[in-house]
Amino acid sequence: MQPGRVGELARLFLRLGVTAFGGPAAHIAMMHDEVVMRRGWVSNDRFVDLVGATNLIPGPNSTELAIHLGWDRARGRGLVVAGVCFILPAAVIVGFLAWVYVTYGDTPALEGVLYGIKPVVIAIVAQALIKLVPAVAKTVLLGLLAAAALVAYLAGINELVLLVAGGALAAGLHVARSMPTRLSLWWPLPLAALVARADVGLGQVFWVFLRIGAVLYGSGYVLLAFLEGELVHHRGWITSQQLLDAVSIGQVTPGPVFTTATFVGYLTAGGWGAVVATIGIFLPSFLFVLLLTRVVGWMRANPTFGAALDGVNAAAIALMAGVSLQLAGDAVVDVLTLAIAAAAGLLLWRTRLNSAWLIAGGAAIGTAHAFLT
Repeated sequence: MQPGRVGELARLFLRLGVTAFGGPAAHIAMMHDEVVMRRGWVSNDRFVDLVGATNLIPGPNSTELAIHLGWDRARGRGLVVAGVCFILPAAVIVGFLAWVYVTYGDTPALEGVLYGIKPVVIAIVAQALIKLVPAVAKTVLLGLLAAAALVAYLAGINELVLLVAGGALAAGLHVARSMPTRLSLWWPLPLAALVARADVGLGQVFWVFLRIGAVLYGSGYVLLAFLEGELVHHRGWITSQQLLDAVSIGQVTPGPVFTTATFVGYLTAGGWGAVVATIGIFLPSFLFVLLLTRVVGWMRANPTFGAALDGVNAAAIALMAGVSLQLAGDAVVDVLTLAIAAAAGLLLWRTRLNSAWLIAGGAAIGTAHAFLT
C-alpha cells in the first residue's frame, strides 16, 4: 500500500504545484478540497489542527501543510514526496522566468491570466472557509476568539502575535476553569538566526537562504522586507528593482511564494544558484514539520495544549479569512470578474468539478479578455 500512497501523493501535489495560484490561503483551500472533501485522507478536525500547527513554525505555511499531509499519508517518504512535488513545478517555472529575465531583460506578461484566475481563487477560498469554520468554532468562545482575531488582523496586528495570543488565551481559560491557581504554558521558540560570513558563492547563497527559511514568519510581504534588508542593503547582491521583479514573479506563478528565492538565486549565481537557493529556503520546512509530527498528536491529547491548539486554529482561520477579504478587493474589480467569482462559487457548490478546471477556465477567460481589450 505504501508505494501506491506515495504515487498518489506525487500525482496530487505535482498537479497542485502547477495549478495552486493565489497564495497560501488559496493553496490551503485547494488542499482541503482534495484531501478532506474528495479523498478523505484526513478528517476536517485533523486538517484544521495541521493548519494551526504549521502557522506556529517559521517558513511557508501552505508548503509545510503539504509536507505534513504527506507524512500523514505515507510517513517519511510521503513527507519528502509531497513537499518536493508541491515545490518543484513552481521552482521550474520561476527558474525559467528568471532565465528569460536575465537573457531578455523582461518577463512574459501574465496580467491577463491573473485577471481571470484571481476571482476563481476567491471562490475556492470562500468555499473552504465555509467548511472549515464549523470545525474551528466548536464553542461560542472559540467563535468569538476567531471573530476578534479577524478584526485585529484587519486592523494591522501582526499574524504571529494573533496566533500566539489565540493559543495562550484559549489555554489560559482552560487552565483557569480546571485549576484556578495554576497557569503554565510552554511555547516552542523559533530557531535563532544563523550568521554566515564568507565570499559570495554557491555555499554562501545556500547558507543565506537556509537562514532565511529557518527564521522567517509571515506572508510574501514579510519575505520582501526581509530580502530587501539582507540582499539589497546588507550584501548588495541585487538591486531593489530586481528584488521587486523577483517577488512579483513569485506571487503571480503557482505554488509557494517562497520560490522568489529561485529567481534571486539565478540572478546571483546562475542556474546552480537557483537550485541551491531553492533548497536552502525550503529545507528548514521539512525539518520543522518532521519535528512537528512528533508533537501535534500529543498536543491534541493533552487538555491544556489541546485548548491552546483550538485557540491557534481559530486565529489561523481568521487570518485566512482576513487575507481573503483583502485579496477579494484586488480580484473582483469589474462586472466580469464578479461574474467569474460567482460562477466559480456556484460550480463549487453544485458540482464536484475539480478546482484545477476552474483555474484553467479562469485563465482562459482572462487571456481572452486581454486580447479583446
